[in-house]
Amino acid sequence: MKKILTLVFVSALGGIFTLGAYTFFLEEKQPVVVAQAAENPTFLPTSNTRPLFSAEDKIDFTVAAENTVNAVVHVKNVTLSKGTYTMQDLFSGRSSERAQTGTGSGVIINADGYIITNNHVIKNAHELSVTLNNNKTYTAELVGADEKTDIALLKINAEEELPFVTFADSDNAKIGEWVLAVGNPFNLTSTVTAGIISAKSRDLSGTSRQSFIQTDAAVNPGNSGGALVNTNGELVGINTAITSQTGSYVGYSFAVPSNIARKVIEDIMEFGNVQNGVLGIQGGALNSINAEKIGVTDTEGVYIDDVVADSGAEKAGIKKGDIIKEIDNIKVSKFSDLTGHLSAKRPNDVVNLIVSRDGDLKSIPVTLAKNDTFTMPLVGRIKDAKTKDLKKYNVTYGVKIVDLDEQYAEYWRKNGIEEGCIITSINDTKVKNVEDVQRALRNKSRYEALRLEVINTNGDLERYNFR
Repeated sequence: MKKILTLVFVSALGGIFTLGAYTFFLEEKQPVVVAQAAENPTFLPTSNTRPLFSAEDKIDFTVAAENTVNAVVHVKNVTLSKGTYTMQDLFSGRSSERAQTGTGSGVIINADGYIITNNHVIKNAHELSVTLNNNKTYTAELVGADEKTDIALLKINAEEELPFVTFADSDNAKIGEWVLAVGNPFNLTSTVTAGIISAKSRDLSGTSRQSFIQTDAAVNPGNSGGALVNTNGELVGINTAITSQTGSYVGYSFAVPSNIARKVIEDIMEFGNVQNGVLGIQGGALNSINAEKIGVTDTEGVYIDDVVADSGAEKAGIKKGDIIKEIDNIKVSKFSDLTGHLSAKRPNDVVNLIVSRDGDLKSIPVTLAKNDTFTMPLVGRIKDAKTKDLKKYNVTYGVKIVDLDEQYAEYWRKNGIEEGCIITSINDTKVKNVEDVQRALRNKSRYEALRLEVINTNGDLERYNFR
């Protein structure tokens, strides 16, 4: 009988655990499981130090705890959900909307009141408030959020200079290194637990796109968005999830690495959205089974099955059949080692790859390109349309549908919408590129209908209204 664990996002919502839609089996070898740009605040330089202890040293967590507890805050999220009408609602004319409160944690990252937390802590917020460790409460503004990395940025206006946590370089964190988890589990403020880093580049979704730090420090509902710090009190990660059968901690917790979290919030501040640098390869991680199928002797690394045309990888000379062994001096054993490092990079950044080709190791610098694709709700994956795409439908602007969302593909195809069709407008706003689409979706209020204008396969303009 298979034993099932569930990935739990560790925010508390009205006393009920918020469960992610990820399940994996212990029998499996590998778990299968934004807003306008604001002024960029000044961060303290990233620390490159790493605490080291000899066998004779007594490990002291007190300094790290004292430096962190005052910079970790309690986040309250009030959402509005539509319930069923009661007879009293009907006769009084009262709305059926009901307020529901969720709680989590956040980390102050500079003295000006910028706070990092998880996206799932603040998702669908109607009201946001933040309570400091000194019990002062402030209304919080959502600066921006990124669902893919589960990172969000808040801002409060405090009359005092706020304590904050300095970012560590999470690439320097080592397996076996001591860490502290600081947060507000079960609404208990400023709770500190200790553990070690159990693993890095942990992927829980089965997509190999995630790259969590795994730790055995106790994390429970309410800890989401809290700090994972090293013994110097520097931020190594943002506590995000646990795997559990009960909804409470059972020994495994996961944090978004600080390098990824920092990059995401700095992108939100500077650009208003996340800037993803694209390598331009398709492939998969090697193991003994895959190596035998492909006919190679390497059992570690990422095998390149295809190179995207006009990508940075192709321009740098990366070839099909190459095996990526390192990126920027970081060993690549699995795909999430690669994607985790790339998640902290931007377009035009240069990464240095060590690849194995015909038994020889080659060092190849690659300039990352801009990601021109975006997964649009209800529709699927879209990208910037090229001139030839627009000419095909006799239009001068729009974005191209690359892949239809599996859940809605049948509906679209019945209405003459296929891959390759062009979206020209969202909520009466012309869209000329992916950034226009993201901006239009950000500007749409929660209860506003989604109105689309799409050129169908016959070249006719169709209008759709989703509520």
